[in-house]
Amino acid sequence: MSPDTLIIRPLGLHNWLSVSCAMRKFTNQRDHMTPDEIWLVEHFPVFTEGQASKKKHLLLPTDIPIMKSDRGGQITYHGPGQQMLYIMINLKRRCIGVHQLVVALEQTAIETLAIFSVKAYRKPGAPGVYVDGKKICSLGLRVRNNCSYHGLAFNINMDLTPFLYIDPCGDPLLEMTQLKQKKPEITLLEVQPILIHSLMNQLAINKSYWDRSGTLSEYNSLD
Repeated sequence: MSPDTLIIRPLGLHNWLSVSCAMRKFTNQRDHMTPDEIWLVEHFPVFTEGQASKKKHLLLPTDIPIMKSDRGGQITYHGPGQQMLYIMINLKRRCIGVHQLVVALEQTAIETLAIFSVKAYRKPGAPGVYVDGKKICSLGLRVRNNCSYHGLAFNINMDLTPFLYIDPCGDPLLEMTQLKQKKPEITLLEVQPILIHSLMNQLAINKSYWDRSGTLSEYNSLD
């Protein structure tokens, strides 16, 4: 397959640690001809702490696992009904800077929400996407050997309660929201193709291939 082709893999529901390990293996083993990939994933409930995370931002005891992540940012929550968009892009090959990628991901979410008649926006100095003063999308990236991994967490149709156990993204005043608040019957399957189409436009990517046959185990078995 041409290295210009973007491979999209809807991988379903997985625990966070397995996906994180698979992303690192994929990134470490790819070369200059490896096509870029997007993984669409949901996670079982988990808190993840980014490299800037501080213990004080976990407010309440919880049975939900807390995992260290090598992404940027602080603590956040992932759970079923939240669309994870993991973006494994060779930035050098596509002539994309890290800041450009962050803006593209934010704009992707904004354009996707606009399709559902929801007005969203960015906030200077506070990465992510916001609706009515509340955060609906969080971002966290890691770049290794000019290749990105981790990505975007988009709240679609989930239980937001665990966000009350933390200062989301390290901000004690931040409230979280989701698309369900505006579109009660929304599903992740409705959002996925719009999200991908918008991202491809933002990054000027013309070729894509949806691989619905892959499983996470093939990545975790990489040697």
